[in-house]
Amino acid sequence: MTEWYRKHLGLTTNPYGATFEWYEGSDSTKKAQTQWTPFSEKTKYFEPSTKDFMINYRVENLVSLVSELKKENVTIVDTIETFDYGKFVHILDAEGNKVQLWEPKD
Repeated sequence: MTEWYRKHLGLTTNPYGATFEWYEGSDSTKKAQTQWTPFSEKTKYFEPSTKDFMINYRVENLVSLVSELKKENVTIVDTIETFDYGKFVHILDAEGNKVQLWEPKD
């Protein structure tokens, strides 16, 4: 799918899809990103959700947030993973949608 969008719509793609950069309205000097990543229709990456999409939210202090979410009985799908570009964890929202929380290393 990534290749199809690159070829036919001219998206500048990377191994994860395409990154769209923009500037935050409240601080026009602060760059932000929106990531678009297609997955195979047979992917199991979104499990345990039965939906065919996932939303990723940028957050601050992921460890503290996960601690608070646990207190509120939010389903935490996995453990926090740390990469050179930030920390990630997955949760389920009230409708069972898988949500990725990302604390970027800016």
